[in-house]
Amino acid sequence: MAESVQYLLIGSTEPYTGKSAIALGLADLFQTKGLKIVYGKPLATDMGDGEGEDASDADLQFIAQTLKLSHEQLRFPILTLDETTIRQRLLDKNQENYPQSLTSYLQKPSVDLILLEGPRTLQEGLLFDLSVPQMANQLDASVLLVVRLHSHLALDDLLYAQKDLGKRLLGIVINDVSPDELEITTSEIQPFLEAKGIPVFGVLPRNDVLRSVTVKELVKQLKAQVLCSKERLDLMVESLSVGAMNVSSAMKYFSQSKNMAVVTGGDRTDIQLAALEKSTHCLILTGQLPPAPMVLSRAEDLEVPVLSVDLDTLTTVEIIDRAFGQVRLHEPVKVEAVNQLMKEYFHLDRLIQRLGISFPVTAMN
Repeated sequence: MAESVQYLLIGSTEPYTGKSAIALGLADLFQTKGLKIVYGKPLATDMGDGEGEDASDADLQFIAQTLKLSHEQLRFPILTLDETTIRQRLLDKNQENYPQSLTSYLQKPSVDLILLEGPRTLQEGLLFDLSVPQMANQLDASVLLVVRLHSHLALDDLLYAQKDLGKRLLGIVINDVSPDELEITTSEIQPFLEAKGIPVFGVLPRNDVLRSVTVKELVKQLKAQVLCSKERLDLMVESLSVGAMNVSSAMKYFSQSKNMAVVTGGDRTDIQLAALEKSTHCLILTGQLPPAPMVLSRAEDLEVPVLSVDLDTLTTVEIIDRAFGQVRLHEPVKVEAVNQLMKEYFHLDRLIQRLGISFPVTAMN
């Protein structure tokens, strides 16, 4: 089996495309086909985004548990990209041959497929010869790119990636497509890319569950004080609402969303009470103003966490907006969501054909 092992490297042209989610969903699909896989992440990153060796270890352990992988089927990072390792490289104190280390790191696998998650961009890791194109060349690996098309300008990035990767580029997955962009993506962008020789293996619509964030993560991002219901910080927040209007308008506004984080001034008792009667999973009070006792009492009754932040409303909203879609896939509900999306919208048989994988006769269920 080792002689015919295939390498598939999951990459992206920019951070936060949902690469980890797609890789996990793809691994699940391969396993249902009866393939034995190795899953790895050669390069970990710690560049101010809360990642790093410990986080990568936690990510891989979660993946191992979710996919029921043995220790032999996991490959932990051979390098963490951070200020220390970069400085050592610049000062000639780190002269390790990482391409050679990569080959050793993956040698003799008794599996059908080695699935590797690349760094956040195509360029990241160049200093250590561990960028996606370099790893693909070293391993003779195919590359699947996960992209978010924020605008038509993102097409330039894809066309550049095609030139950079050449025959290594297997194709792409377009992820997190908003409802109003779905039609143009499938009727115009996808045919254009296919005509340019870039296969599109899936167009995945936006999913609120996958973009959601735990209240605990919001507490961390906002450096917030938890005023009540500390035991409910595992609640998932799927949408953001700002309470800056009169109560009548607020009630109509809040009725249009579910599993909300509601941001409002600490002195807006009327808005706070109105929000608690709707689908609110978290109440965030700005201006470091203490809420009325009746608000905390009602929040306790409903088990809704109330947070207090020493920030203005605009800054609070900006921080929460950044948090959506940029959190790890550590909740089972997210795993279920991505697996369902992949089953419904990802063209696995076409990918299998392009990879040239030979499957076991008997597929596992």
